[in-house]
Amino acid sequence: MSSTTTYSNYNPFAQMYNEYWGPKSCKKKSPVLEKLLLHRLPKDASILDLCCGTGQLVQQLLLRGYQVTGLDTSEEMLHYARQNAPDGKFILEDARLFQLPPTYHAVVSTSVGLNHMMSFEELKSVFQNVYVALLENGYFLFDLNLEGKFKSYGTESVLTEGDVQDEYAWACRESYNPEEKISPIAITIFHLVEGNWQRSDITWLLKAYSKSEVQSALEAVGFIEVSIYDRDGNLAGANSNSYAFFMGRKQLNG
Repeated sequence: MSSTTTYSNYNPFAQMYNEYWGPKSCKKKSPVLEKLLLHRLPKDASILDLCCGTGQLVQQLLLRGYQVTGLDTSEEMLHYARQNAPDGKFILEDARLFQLPPTYHAVVSTSVGLNHMMSFEELKSVFQNVYVALLENGYFLFDLNLEGKFKSYGTESVLTEGDVQDEYAWACRESYNPEEKISPIAITIFHLVEGNWQRSDITWLLKAYSKSEVQSALEAVGFIEVSIYDRDGNLAGANSNSYAFFMGRKQLNG
């Protein structure tokens, strides 16, 4: 399954993401953005939210007075994003392929969306695109699940998350292939349609990276002052290998 197919597989899950993961992620990640990034930016800074999903974070940043653009490759995700953040700008595009002029004081990606990059080369492509889109001295802040997180699933599929509502129900099962460093996420969805339950199944593929791989890719495209933080925005220790925020800065005259 290609990365593009994986991304488009967000479309059937967009409603559930909008009501479950989108608000949950925004609530968790907003304080970290405040702690690490926002105080470094001008009051009316331009920010690109890469892999913006259903736009909850875009709206929070707009309420703070920033000029915000969301980019995602799922049309259905952006359908909800435009409802959640009607004053935002949105772009339907692949993170590996987008080309924007140096416009943004910061680029953020805070829903581990970049784990969908299936190779080191794809990850570097995203970083290069971000670097070009940043103004000089601009910042890039994003999060990733790391190898330790995926290893905790084991090689057998395990139930990790789900939800039940009046009109739909879903369950998520995850596993990990340590040889390929790929974690398939299988999601089963039941929708109530005209009184009947209809089932659909989708699969996302996530790639595991180490902190050293990510830092190397950032530095290879020109980012400086690369720092790694834990989920609370504190500098990550040597044994922190499940999840991390990464932040780098574009050089002046770089």
